[in-house]
Amino acid sequence: MMRFVLALLLLVTLLCQGARADLALLRPHAVVEDAAIRLSDLFDNAGQNAGRVVGPAPAPGRRVVVEPAQLFAIARANGLAWRPLTAADTVVVERPGRSVPREEVLDLLRGDLGRMGLDPEAELELPGFQPPMVPFAAFTQLALEQPAFEPATNRFSATLVVVAEGMPTLRLRLAGRGVATAAVVIATRRMALGEVVGPADLRLVRQRAERVRPGLATDPGQVVGRALRRPVASNLPFALNDLTLPTVIEKNAMVTMLMEGPGLSMTAQGRAMASAARGEVVPVMNLASRSVIEGQAIGPGRVRVAFGSAPVSR
Repeated sequence: MMRFVLALLLLVTLLCQGARADLALLRPHAVVEDAAIRLSDLFDNAGQNAGRVVGPAPAPGRRVVVEPAQLFAIARANGLAWRPLTAADTVVVERPGRSVPREEVLDLLRGDLGRMGLDPEAELELPGFQPPMVPFAAFTQLALEQPAFEPATNRFSATLVVVAEGMPTLRLRLAGRGVATAAVVIATRRMALGEVVGPADLRLVRQRAERVRPGLATDPGQVVGRALRRPVASNLPFALNDLTLPTVIEKNAMVTMLMEGPGLSMTAQGRAMASAARGEVVPVMNLASRSVIEGQAIGPGRVRVAFGSAPVSR
């Protein structure tokens, strides 16, 4: 008798385990890569219909929630042994996506609108524009329909067409305006008073013309090789009034005076009475005669003096 009871319990256990093995199990979260939701995205143990399409996938970068009533209807229609137990029996279905780069849209607009008179250096304003999402690995093509441009106001409009594999063709209406820009030279790092600006210390950018005040450097040639009269912060523009030629002679420094005349060249030692940049005139005291004459700074510690120059009054 005992052996019969044990055998019966074993048989019931095996039958229960087999029944459990046939039950479909809900998947609370699913990630789909294409445009369709399949039965296997919602249930484990979906059986022979696992690959059947049960609905459209959300748009790239979006998600949908499949509610218990929908899940029960899907399970019953596909012969799955599943029913919801609570209102929390839902499936969140997500579809990854990537944004179309904003610059690609702006480049497309510049190309078409430039042929209609838009300044190619203009900054484009697109109020409220949100770059559309496309599937991650999808080949994507962009085009414009019905572009329009008003030169008097710099306003434009167009329809952006987005074609990508795995999603319907998307059309977005674009509207905005072009804003004039101007070139300006900015610092690439913080620079201190007296530093000489090198090519790596600056870059040329374009900013809205309305924000570029008069007196700012607009060409690297105006800045390279110049010394700063005041500090400048990184990413701020160089003002022309803050730039000067670097000092090659310091006040009270010993200098070599080169005296030149017709068929004659000689040197003498002197003391600079002021600081000077290359090319500037500086008073120098001749240490031998103690007279002060003016010369032109031609390099570090070197002053050219015209032969026969008269002393300056002190």
